[in-house]
Amino acid sequence: MSEVKSNDDIEPCLTVVMPVYNEAATVAEIVEVVLAQRPVRQLVIVDDCSGDGTWNHLEPLAHTEPRIKLIRHETNRGKGAALRTGIAQATSEIVIIQDADLEYDPEEYYRLIAPILSGKADVVFGSRFQGGNDAHRVLYYWHSVGNKFLTMCSNIATDLNLTDMETCYKAFRREVIQQIQIEENRFGIEPEITAKIAKSKARVYEVGISYSGRTYSEGKKIGWRDGFRALWCIWKYNFWVK
Repeated sequence: MSEVKSNDDIEPCLTVVMPVYNEAATVAEIVEVVLAQRPVRQLVIVDDCSGDGTWNHLEPLAHTEPRIKLIRHETNRGKGAALRTGIAQATSEIVIIQDADLEYDPEEYYRLIAPILSGKADVVFGSRFQGGNDAHRVLYYWHSVGNKFLTMCSNIATDLNLTDMETCYKAFRREVIQQIQIEENRFGIEPEITAKIAKSKARVYEVGISYSGRTYSEGKKIGWRDGFRALWCIWKYNFWVK
């Protein structure tokens, strides 16, 4: 078995796509942590028309760091639309999605990209529920039940055996994700991307990751309406859309 390299051993090969909406409190910190990771060659930030001063934090960072490509939507269009914009700008061999809060740890990029670098995978999902020694903040029981239910429904439709379809942390070979036409504008992108990855016959791996979830008072945005939309998207992109 080949040895998994540490973050410091991996040469720059990674584009990070970061959709941002009203994250003034955390965006500067997460950008700093992302850029500190050795594999990161490019950081594409798409500000989805934030109204809380996020843009004022981002502009100085983009002016001083050549790896940052900063884009702003003039109207709020949703996370899916921001990812669609950002992924089209990716130039590195591997693309990973990073939220602009502090729930996911960029120091774990090497876990996600190792199966791709070793030639085993085309897509890697970072699972918050896979177990192992990874730390998880204890929060909402029904939120975790909803995630697992949506993952089960998605697995039934795709015939994949994922443990966390709704995870933000997904890494792709660039040519794989850029061939996928993202249609959803909000959080329905997770089941949509999963369905289209399954149909593409890409080699999918899953690795355990840590997770420090936020409360709604701390800025968490996804809600129960997004869960119903996810169910619709599971049916739509697996059984209706070719």
